[in-house]
Amino acid sequence: MPMSALVLYVLAVAVLFGVRSWMQRRSTGDTGFRGISGTPADVEWWGGVLFVVAVLLGFAGPLLAVTGTVTADPPPAVQVIGLVVALGGFLATLAAQTGMGASWRIGVDRAERTELVTTGVFAHVRNPIFTAMVVAQLGVVLVVPTWISIAALVALVVAVQVQVRAVEEPYLRAVHGAAYSAYAARAGRFVPGVGRLPASAGETTRA
Repeated sequence: MPMSALVLYVLAVAVLFGVRSWMQRRSTGDTGFRGISGTPADVEWWGGVLFVVAVLLGFAGPLLAVTGTVTADPPPAVQVIGLVVALGGFLATLAAQTGMGASWRIGVDRAERTELVTTGVFAHVRNPIFTAMVVAQLGVVLVVPTWISIAALVALVVAVQVQVRAVEEPYLRAVHGAAYSAYAARAGRFVPGVGRLPASAGETTRA
């Protein structure tokens, strides 16, 4: 099972970042990749670095299990469930990326203005891509429940929280103003109905 998780993880990363960027450039002339911005003095830099760390640890977990460097032997039923959850999470990530269309980006360019996407799954959840990625990594943890895979999950959750709360929400509020405030008041942050922002005050609620 760890080998299956490793293959799935590698394919998912290749598709979600490599193939998706290539498709974005083919359709819009722009890869959508903005990378890590800022310096170590900026919170957005730490969010980007943590995200990279999460991806690398997520890869290392199954790899070290396959090579026998670490051991992980959960019940076969748990591993099967984990693979299904991971596959579902990766497919949901791709679907949400596709749903963003030309507005899809990796990272934020504060000087850039993209269309605010509020249709499809985005009508109910503001950050379905991040939610699906966390679900996928949770599936990997079920297959390979080692401290490395768990550390990847923790790093991913922290990176997502930093990126969304400290970088993307302030950016979207500044760019889209009242339109984003109204949208954030009706759509949850990571799951439907949870983490909506007060339409008047523009302050975040705890999710």
